[in-house]
Amino acid sequence: MKHLFIINPVAGKTDRTGELTQNIRALAGAQGLDYEILVSRAAGDCTKIAQAAAAAGGELRIYACGGDGTLNEVVNGAVGFANAAVTHFPCGTGNDFIKIFSEPTAFFYLNRLLDAQETKFDLIVCQKKFYSINICSMGLDARIGTEVGKYKRLPLVGGKSAYLLSTAANLIKGLHEHYVVEIDGEVFDGRQTMICITNGRWYGGGFNPTPNAEPDDGILEVLLVNKVSRFAVAGVIGKYKNGEFEKLPKLVRHFRARHVAIHCDKESEINIDGELIMAKDAEFAVVPQAIRFFYPQGVHYAHE
Repeated sequence: MKHLFIINPVAGKTDRTGELTQNIRALAGAQGLDYEILVSRAAGDCTKIAQAAAAAGGELRIYACGGDGTLNEVVNGAVGFANAAVTHFPCGTGNDFIKIFSEPTAFFYLNRLLDAQETKFDLIVCQKKFYSINICSMGLDARIGTEVGKYKRLPLVGGKSAYLLSTAANLIKGLHEHYVVEIDGEVFDGRQTMICITNGRWYGGGFNPTPNAEPDDGILEVLLVNKVSRFAVAGVIGKYKNGEFEKLPKLVRHFRARHVAIHCDKESEINIDGELIMAKDAEFAVVPQAIRFFYPQGVHYAHE
């Protein structure tokens, strides 16, 4: 079995390529593993590297060395290849997807990732070609999420602070738009503030809107946040952040679904694990058991 480490040098606040390379060589070399270290040079490189390696054949484990965006790129490269499994060796600021696990800090220790167990996770496919292992969103939420990156680059600003800064900036731009949303055939036509479609549980450096989501149950969790006033938005976002949508029955509707289609009046932002695409019509569907994922021994992700 080959081990491929894909390092994203722009993940997080500093380039950790040298440190990671030294760590990987020391541990993987000591175990006599067949391994390779490759470094991405531009957006999309991690997808191309993962895809090429998986297409070459042979049993392969791919380590996404970066943030959630790096993991997203690697997943998009490995999807469809039965010989490839992926994991996250976290070097970003949020590292949100792995928070589904009982001990997310275990992923920071390469020796524990090298001694891993494996499962299969569902994916969300958007527009029939973009894959998400964690969370997709539209509306205010998507604008906030896809602009977090520029705030993370500011001195002394971490993942949670960057999300709050992006939230404040986007509240000024407007709180709601008109959407026609179809969820497993049921249509909702009206103004929405946010639309969130989840496979995982955490994003935005600390938001946990669907705490009961399971990444392997073949179901998407969907939240529709109705038109919210500026006066009420702080309270709504606070409860949304903590997964307390049941306390907002008049503003937030919760669904468990397999397919979501959204029509917008104009081209709008779609957040796919922190990556941005634009479209007037968006389609999301669950792809059950679509990706092999490996993780440290002794941790778990399912609710007990």
